[in-house]
Amino acid sequence: MLTFRLARAARLAAVACVLGGALFVAGCGKPAPSFDNVDITGNTQFGSDFSLPDASGKIRTLGDFKGKVVVLFFGYTHCPDVCPTTMAELSQALQQLGPEEAKRVQVLFVTVDPERDTPTLMGQYVPAFNPTFIGLRPADEAQLVKVTKDFRVYYAKVPGKTPDSYTMDHTAASYVFDPDGKLRLFARDGQGAAPWVHDIKLLLD
Repeated sequence: MLTFRLARAARLAAVACVLGGALFVAGCGKPAPSFDNVDITGNTQFGSDFSLPDASGKIRTLGDFKGKVVVLFFGYTHCPDVCPTTMAELSQALQQLGPEEAKRVQVLFVTVDPERDTPTLMGQYVPAFNPTFIGLRPADEAQLVKVTKDFRVYYAKVPGKTPDSYTMDHTAASYVFDPDGKLRLFARDGQGAAPWVHDIKLLLD
């Protein structure tokens, strides 16, 4: 009886060791990062890529920026507040990251107003915030509809006093991809540079 109990205790101890080891291994995995912005990792409701011309007419896709954190921001150059504020915050964030980390980040500005945002205007407006920023301009209505539908971006023209003085209502947020090209974050606009710096550092690590 004593031998049986000892053998049983030994087996239980062995099982406990195996389970303990498994739990230890599972616990040793890298914990999920704590982002300041909304973590949408694995969410399939949003687009996973894009194909749009830049100001020079070159077609750009997510694959062009592999190895970088990519911030995809939708706006328009005549925007009076949200767009320039966000672009300025992103520029400040890159400065705070420092040159080594900043060169591993790509900000892309997609216009929802290609009617007024000509290639020339895009080529002047976007890099004025930071020389590394790139403007993307849908070549036609079909491209605009596709990319905004893919990323669930709302946009609508709001008439002004004259035909050319309209404004654009649009989703005030950005999408952030990690260096492997995976969509990770839904970033709110008007949050200041600090949350950008915090989350970009996590993605670069």
